[in-house]
Amino acid sequence: MDKEKRFEKAVREMLEIIGEDVNREGLIKTPNRVYKAFEFLTQGYKKDPKEVLNEALFESTNDEMVIVRDIEFYSMCEHHLLPIIGRAHVAYIPDGKVVGLSKIPRMVDVFARRLQIQEQMTEQIADALAEVIKPKGVGVVIQARHMCMEMRGVEKVNSTTTTSALRGMFLEEKTRNEFFNIINSHQFVRF
Repeated sequence: MDKEKRFEKAVREMLEIIGEDVNREGLIKTPNRVYKAFEFLTQGYKKDPKEVLNEALFESTNDEMVIVRDIEFYSMCEHHLLPIIGRAHVAYIPDGKVVGLSKIPRMVDVFARRLQIQEQMTEQIADALAEVIKPKGVGVVIQARHMCMEMRGVEKVNSTTTTSALRGMFLEEKTRNEFFNIINSHQFVRF
């Protein structure tokens, strides 16, 4: 039996366990829909973030902070398979190389499209950037809402979790403060 059929069989069994009639009209195609949804939501396992970044690496004399802010992402908690919805702020200080700006959100999605915990995802993004472009420093901040905290458990709606990973020059107070001031500024122009 191929993986798609095995997955669909498992979904049908889960539906039966919770008391659903898997043959009712609204649920007949649900196992296949869930399979396709999970295939999309976990596509990050099939992608290498280093390859994503290496596709657009360019020589540059720039040595000032580069920030891509408010990168929207959707992930799933590895403990409950419930959504994590958030924004990532990613910065680095180049050291002879810059990466195409669109590659940073793509790399965030590589890690977000895996079963995750926010703390690990933050570290993975920082480490991938540091390893591939070898900048003078990297800063990553993720702010997210966890449906496992809002929909079940403590049921604290709109609570936000913030994590950070700092490397190189971002460990220095001046650089860290500049980064946090920029990502916390509400004076950015929205286009």
